[in-house]
Amino acid sequence: MAMIRWLGESDVFSQLDGMRRSMDQLMSVFRPRSGAAYRSGVYPQMNVYDDGESFIVRAEVPGVDPKDIDLTVTGDTLTLQGERRTEEIPEGTSYHRRERGTGQFRRSLTLPDQVDSSKVAASCKHGVLQIMLPRAEQARQRKVRIQS
Repeated sequence: MAMIRWLGESDVFSQLDGMRRSMDQLMSVFRPRSGAAYRSGVYPQMNVYDDGESFIVRAEVPGVDPKDIDLTVTGDTLTLQGERRTEEIPEGTSYHRRERGTGQFRRSLTLPDQVDSSKVAASCKHGVLQIMLPRAEQARQRKVRIQS
């Protein structure tokens, strides 16, 4: 008579978990490894806040020349597009690790209100693009005095 070892429920789940981790590690060679932007598929990453008068957008664009970025504003939509160019490496060298993505990008963002496109201003410092989008006059909050 052969003896069969019974695996308890926790043993089975720990073996399955180990197999899952091994498969994840094996399949990781097919996934990009650089930054949350690539993991989420969204580039550039943006923070947007509202100071009551304007929307302020800050986008991370390290390594992108501001001349390679086009901004357009239509109504309540901001579109940011450009290209992060491939850096040249010296002849006879090869990459040991290449994590920074290159190529064209395009991102559109719908803002909560209309903006005055004639007053939009942008600056880029230390790889962070800041865009000031003043609200359109008709979209600004007004205090209404109640007659008694």
